Parts: sequence; C-alpha cells; structure tokens
Amino acid sequence: MPGFELFGDLERKEVNDVLDNGVLMRYGFDGMRNGHWKAKELEHELANTFNSHHVQLVSSGTAAVSVALASAGVGAGDEVIMPTFTFVASFEAIMMLGAIPVLVDIDDTLTLDPEAVKAAITPNTKAVMVVQMCGSMGDLNALQNICKQHKLLLIEDACQAIGGTYEGKPLGSIGDLGCFSFDFVKTITCGEGGAVITNNEEYYINADHYSDHGHDHIGNDRGAETHPFLGYNFRISELHAAVGLAQVRRLPEFIAIQKKHYTILRDAVASLPEVTFRRVPKGGEESYAFLNFFMPNLEIARKVVENFKTNGIDVCWNYFDNNWHYVKEWNHLKNQKSLFPLSSEVKQGLERIKNTSFDQSDHFIGRNISCLIKMSWTEEEVILRASKMVDAIKAAL
Repeated sequence: MPGFELFGDLERKEVNDVLDNGVLMRYGFDGMRNGHWKAKELEHELANTFNSHHVQLVSSGTAAVSVALASAGVGAGDEVIMPTFTFVASFEAIMMLGAIPVLVDIDDTLTLDPEAVKAAITPNTKAVMVVQMCGSMGDLNALQNICKQHKLLLIEDACQAIGGTYEGKPLGSIGDLGCFSFDFVKTITCGEGGAVITNNEEYYINADHYSDHGHDHIGNDRGAETHPFLGYNFRISELHAAVGLAQVRRLPEFIAIQKKHYTILRDAVASLPEVTFRRVPKGGEESYAFLNFFMPNLEIARKVVENFKTNGIDVCWNYFDNNWHYVKEWNHLKNQKSLFPLSSEVKQGLERIKNTSFDQSDHFIGRNISCLIKMSWTEEEVILRASKMVDAIKAAL
C-alpha cells in the first residue's frame, strides 16, 4: 500500500484509451465513446473481486459511506454507531446526511468492540459501521449477530483493507453494504474514487440513482431520464476509473508483495517478548497493508516512534495524538465547528462525545504502533528496515 508506487504500462494504456476516445464522463455520449465504458468495466471487475452482485462506483471513499447509508434509508436523527479509531471521513459522511455519529470503544482488533456496540444501542440506532482499519477486521460474526438481533444495518468500511478476508469472504462483502476508497494512498488507487458494494438490489439501485442527481439511467438518452427521488453528484470520471481498472487487475500481485514485506517485519519484531500484536479474529486474514503491534505502555510507544524517526524508519505512527484518526484530537467535532447550523439532534449527539471518556480505546491506541507496508521496497531494504526496527525498539525499552 499504496498502489501508486507501482504505476506502469497497464495504467498508462487504460488512461490513454480514455484520452484517445475523448469521453471523460462515465454517463452519456454513447455515440462518441465507441463502446468504451471504463467505469462499467471497473464495476464488473470489482464485483468479481468482492464476490458481490452489485457495485456502484463513486467519487471517494467518503462518498461511498454517505451513499451506502442513504441508499438504505439512513438520515436525519438516525444514530450510526462507529469506532473511536478511524478517519475523520467516517463521522463527516454520517453527519452529511443529518444522522448522528455515536462513537464507541475499540478492542484489541483495533476495530469496534461488540460489547461497546451493544451498550450504545438506543431506539434511534439505525446502523453499525465497522471500520476495518489498517488492513484487518473486527469480530464480524459477533457484530452481525448484534445487528440481526436488533434489526440494524451492518455497514463495512473496508477502505483500508481491500484484499483482506474473513472466513473466506472478501472484507466489504459481509455486511449489508461495503465501502471502499481508491484515493491516492490506498492499495489500489484511482487517484480519487470509491465504491459501494452490496447483494441487495434495492440498495444498489438507490445508490446508482442517488450518486448521480437521482437519474434513473433508463434508456440511451440521458436528457430524457427521470428522477425517482432526490440525489447528488458523487460520480467518478472515466479517467479515474481507467486507473482503477488497471490497478484492480494487479491486486493479487500487490497483496503478495505486501504479505512478503509484512512477514519479514513481523517475524523480526516478534523476537522481542515485550511486543504483542493486534488480534486478527479467527478465520480472518489481513490485507497486509499495515503491521500493527503493541508496546507495554504509551511512554514506550512514543519513544519507539521517536527512535524510528531518528533512524530513518518512516511511515510508522502512534495514533494517540493524531488529529486525523483518533477521537482524542477531534476538537472540531467535539466543539461543533461547522460552517452551517447543525440540527439539535446532531448537537446533542456531539455533546455526548465531548463528555465521554474512551479509556479502553486509549489503552489500545496509546500502546499501538502502526507501520505502513510499502510495495516499492526491495527485499534487501525490508530486511535492513527490520533490523533497524528491532534495534530502535530495544533502545526504547
């Protein structure tokens, strides 16, 4: 991760095909495009990759979450349970619909704690969104059972975990709807882009219409299409889809490289008794996009990261003080810094977040170190990196 490290002839071929054809928009202009439909091709490839009946490409992973929720009827006043450890896009996508983000603790999987989810359910809860952070997954069977028992939607945000699996199923394909990001730093990239996947035909049709101003996409005359309901513009372009089309065909290659590099690094740091690893639920296999491990406490974790920096070991983080990915520094959310007035329901929900302690999340995030796995490293570079990491950790203990 990310796929842009390995751009090559396949990506150039697909992009040049769009430029030569001259149609950059995914819809319409049938006569000009001479049968070239990159977005449609990519949706077909993704459906095969994810073993899902339906795929709707959109403009980003953030858009994918909003479109997925909207397609299943989540909106104003509805509560969506989400984790304290994610990207800010998670609560942004929820709030854009007028829904209320309800943050709950994570566990040693670095994703939703099922017990915390159960405790957070109210009559207003409509969905549970598990975010498969840093290439791995939560306890999906437990979360599915909770959602079935309470008649809630299970939304999988697998934006950072493409290529991971659970009980033989691709991550993203297990919940009612799955969401992916193909931005510039994901395992496969479109530059900018995302996708909603589902086996529910109604949700798919809703996502298809909603992401394109409510167009019904019936017939061959875009100007004559009707609008069954309101929608917005979350379209992907043919240029972006062309890049993704080449990249998704290389996904097995990318995952194999990530796994090789991940394994070398993990085996090295596993030699240290003070190091423990995030729990991968039984039956799960990571995408190997990140190596995540725990130190004994926050102070040592911070020393390790500082030693990494001093020794030229990049792309490794402790997220405890990170203002993108962890609730502790989401002050703009807690303090309701919005350009437009928020509903009273959303305001009340954000007050709860502001006044809640997440001690269990602090326990795991404070001790965690997350290292991105690059595909452009040579094997020699990975082996050297592993040795430096071990030395840096020893020096911090």
